[in-house]
Amino acid sequence: MQISHLDHLVLTVENLEQTVDFYTRALGMRKEVFGGGRVALRFGAQKINLHLKGEEFTPHAQSPAPGSADLCFIADCSIEDIIGSLEQKGVRIELGPVARTGAAGAMESVYTRDPDMNLIEIATYRAPDA
Repeated sequence: MQISHLDHLVLTVENLEQTVDFYTRALGMRKEVFGGGRVALRFGAQKINLHLKGEEFTPHAQSPAPGSADLCFIADCSIEDIIGSLEQKGVRIELGPVARTGAAGAMESVYTRDPDMNLIEIATYRAPDA
């Protein structure tokens, strides 16, 4: 067996509405309601399923907790465009831009936090000669 890609991940959250607002407004994801009212955030061919703390869908992680994730998202624009977009939407940048190495090579990243204080890295891959 060889894993080809990530389909979805799950975040446990304190407040569904605040989380949906952040990811849709700040990061351009789309809210999706599925399976009897469950909520997800869709982007590209992936999604983030949201579990409300204390009402987690079974099965779930051993110790689900808001604020325990560290996620990196790739944007298809320049780091300057990422920064400008976040600033325009009033999203505080905690760190960056900084050079990082992702799964596909060199990238530039900025870091922020979602409403549950998960660390959110937004990155763009640098051109091979950059």
